[in-house]
Amino acid sequence: MTKVLFLIPNLGSGGAEKVLVNLVNYMDSNAFDITVMALYNEGVNKTELAEHIRYRYCFESSFIGVAHVLKLFSPERLFTKFINEKYDIVISYLEGQTARIIAGCKSQASKKVCWIHRTMTTMEDAARLFRSKKEAVKCYSSFDAIVSVSQDVQKSFMRLFPLEERGKVLYNTNESNFILQEATECIDKPSLFKENEIKICAVGSLIPVKGFERLIKIHIKLRIEGYPVHTYILGEGSEKNNLINLIQKNGMSDSITLLGYQKNPYKYMKHCDLFVCSSYSEGLSTAVTEALILGIPVITTKVSGMEELLGSKNEYGIIVENDDISLYNALKCILKDKDLLNYYRGQARIRGKKFETQKTVREIEQFFVSLME
Repeated sequence: MTKVLFLIPNLGSGGAEKVLVNLVNYMDSNAFDITVMALYNEGVNKTELAEHIRYRYCFESSFIGVAHVLKLFSPERLFTKFINEKYDIVISYLEGQTARIIAGCKSQASKKVCWIHRTMTTMEDAARLFRSKKEAVKCYSSFDAIVSVSQDVQKSFMRLFPLEERGKVLYNTNESNFILQEATECIDKPSLFKENEIKICAVGSLIPVKGFERLIKIHIKLRIEGYPVHTYILGEGSEKNNLINLIQKNGMSDSITLLGYQKNPYKYMKHCDLFVCSSYSEGLSTAVTEALILGIPVITTKVSGMEELLGSKNEYGIIVENDDISLYNALKCILKDKDLLNYYRGQARIRGKKFETQKTVREIEQFFVSLME
């Protein structure tokens, strides 16, 4: 049996955290002995780990200045301190802090893997949680394999760290059957969704990079022009109060609903006519993948991974330039054309099959087997 360790900052409500839980829960427990370790014992996804998955953590919670404190110690010292068992494969499931720790593994018997989930465009950004750019290069160069969640994410990483021979693209794991089953659950307030409205859905942490402020501004413009849109946003985050103020200031409380974090977002998503990703940056959007599985038409800004999800020629959804006007024009276009909306609903269902759970899990398991060989 292959012993595998996944190290991640926490098991919060973000996309990477959710995807990791999906992956380990569905991996073959007869072939892989899996441990998930979090730097901080935090996050709603802790309770979603299957019983056979071992869970460990380094700190009870995050604290002010922790990034600085961790930099005081070498990667080797940190690895020895926190990971005192032998594993066949040790994995940093995110960039930065956890990559620095896993890079400290000096055992020749262990294979080291780093998972890259986001686009890194500058060395300053990539080296932010390392002591220096030189240390970032040294750490990433020590890995046996660099896994990226999309072709775009891999290209951006390899421009900074030319390690192409170690690169591998593996798509995120989503619980496709579970998502479809959860979508059948009844919502507590059916009156949330009115028949005479065009319902737009967006999902993600309420942080600036997700672009929810611009989505709200576009919504306001569409309502002023007479389009009966209602936007539902699922998620929590630091921008929540700013978004609430923007909604209330413009008198849109009746047509923009912040649903907060929902353990089952799918029962809300299934009621919507259109999914919108307004992000300024993504790795490979978990939320867009889930929308496709549910057969919801997608409009998205041009960020990493979208061509892989929706096709380079908008075959399975609509990709627009990453600016407010392009997103507004695309929404206005599809709101005017019910046939176009129905077309992309069918295309979403077709594309969603590409990301079925067992398919993505088997590809990752095969990668681990080949790594050990």
